Amino acid sequence: MASSIIQATPFLPAQNKAEAKGDMTTRVANSILGAEVAAREAKTARLRAARLAMEATQEPAPAKPARRKKPAT
Repeated sequence: MASSIIQATPFLPAQNKAEAKGDMTTRVANSILGAEVAAREAKTARLRAARLAMEATQEPAPAKPARRKKPAT
């Protein structure tokens, strides 16, 4: 009768070696990707700020006159 009782525990069953290694690899890969995303966003923000500062100091470029289309032959 004891074997028919389902034991409810708050703990998850232990993982085997392959699952544990796969989970560790996934966590490391996700942390590397997260660091790369953070670095890319920081670089983008830095370059955007530099571009806006440069554009603020420059005078606007004169508008080029529109080119006339040649008549079709």
